[in-house]
Amino acid sequence: MTRTKSLGGLILPVVLLFIGAHFTFTAVQGDYGLFQRVQIEAEAARLEVQLAAISQDVARIELLTRRLSDDYLDLDLLDQQLRDVLGYIRADEIVLP
Repeated sequence: MTRTKSLGGLILPVVLLFIGAHFTFTAVQGDYGLFQRVQIEAEAARLEVQLAAISQDVARIELLTRRLSDDYLDLDLLDQQLRDVLGYIRADEIVLP
């Protein structure tokens, strides 16, 4: 006697194969997949570098602000700011074009 494979015995493995393939694809390519995780980690590293640079700028600006405050006035910094921002010069200076 020869046994013939029925169509019902073939459908279940094929369906399970497609379900497994779907979950595998989603685990790699999906919104929470491996590729998305790599992109998020790369962006986090880039943002940490940017945060460090901004923190240095903030520290520098806080120092300059403190040096120009009423409690501690740095006359050299004040003179530099007057020259750079407002374009002031002293009476005894000569400007060459």
